[in-house]
Amino acid sequence: MTTPPEPTAGVFSGREHQLPVRIYYEDTDFSGIVYHANYLRYLERGRSDFFRLVGISHTELAEQDTAFAIIHMTLDFKRSARVDDALVVRTTYDRVKGARLYVTQRITRGDEVVLEAKGEAVCISLSGRPRRPTAQMLAQLSPWLVEQPGA
Repeated sequence: MTTPPEPTAGVFSGREHQLPVRIYYEDTDFSGIVYHANYLRYLERGRSDFFRLVGISHTELAEQDTAFAIIHMTLDFKRSARVDDALVVRTTYDRVKGARLYVTQRITRGDEVVLEAKGEAVCISLSGRPRRPTAQMLAQLSPWLVEQPGA
């Protein structure tokens, strides 16, 4: 018996993390178009897999009393996506300021932009209090940022 392959966590192209996403029937509303709230799920997968590929584990962060909460997200819907579309979630972390992480994301279908997003996450303790990212997390994230922490 063979072991099934691991799910993809995407790839990096320069600073940009790219995560392929296939649209399934369950992702759509009665009109056959992706239900708007599902785009938030795709964006979350992009942010999580970005972290996964740079070696930041949500499980290990939780063991260090650290998590993240999105405190602001701006979405600009450009095109509709439908069943069987092959999309790419494109994620860049731009900067870290104190406890805040700033992220830019796009979802594309080929050369078309389906959605653009700007987000702000805050690093928190598991009790919900803001805290600075761990030194190890900053070291793993720093090579991918436009602005280096402390700059």
